Amino acid sequence: MSALAIIMIVLGAILLIILVSSIRIVKQSSAIVIERLGKYHRVLETGIHMIFPFIDRAAGPALNLKERIADFPPQPVITKDNVTMQIDTVVYFQITDPKLFCYGVDRPLSAIENLTATTLRNIVGEMELDQTLTSRDTVNSKIRLILDEATDPWGIKINRVELKNILPPKDIREAMEKQMRAERERREAILKAEGEKRSNILVAEGEKEAAILRANAKKAELIAEAEGRAEAIKLINSAKADASYLTLQGYEALKVLANGNSTKIIVPSEIQNVAGLFASLKETISDDKKTK
Repeated sequence: MSALAIIMIVLGAILLIILVSSIRIVKQSSAIVIERLGKYHRVLETGIHMIFPFIDRAAGPALNLKERIADFPPQPVITKDNVTMQIDTVVYFQITDPKLFCYGVDRPLSAIENLTATTLRNIVGEMELDQTLTSRDTVNSKIRLILDEATDPWGIKINRVELKNILPPKDIREAMEKQMRAERERREAILKAEGEKRSNILVAEGEKEAAILRANAKKAELIAEAEGRAEAIKLINSAKADASYLTLQGYEALKVLANGNSTKIIVPSEIQNVAGLFASLKETISDDKKTK
């Protein structure tokens, strides 16, 4: 092989390497900042791009434009009533301007972490312990607004801030647990008392209804008995019973007595007394009717 052919092969290989190195492929939700001779030139977005070798270069690795999560370690915070707590935060952020992100601040994540810690101390320092524990949403909103405004020149958008854990001192946690336990016991006692009260009310209502039913039954029984007596008197009066009929009834009464379980039966010496008894009963009934 001649020297010219070797030189051509080498040059071709060099040109191929240069051509390949000039191609940049940017993935979805990514961006690359390009500098030309050390100065910002442009931002490569999703797709295939060509750059000039040895003149253009990437200012850094491809930037992730997706929403990202930064979980920062607990920070000591002192409340307004001088209680020291450990609070850790979670920040959700997104790169909105790759150029500002690259040139706006050195080590953006570290800057966000320190800014979050100082902002958290300022906000919680104006609140008491109970207010801090019950106002997480308020604290989250205040921190987010302050961080979003501060990171805007860095090309960063703060979407959300969450207080992950709030850890008061051990003695305060124990006191809070005792208070919560006492509150649960109090609610349990109230529920138990209300249940017993309801049960007693139901029992009393049941006894009341039973008494009413018994009274109504007794009333109905008395009414039926009175109506039966009235009906019997009415039948006797309408039948116009004479002495012979009453005597016959007296015999029937004696017959019933004789068929009973009694071992001794006393029979009047004068059977006419029975008829006289029924005659007297008839006169009494007639007098009662006339009196009415």
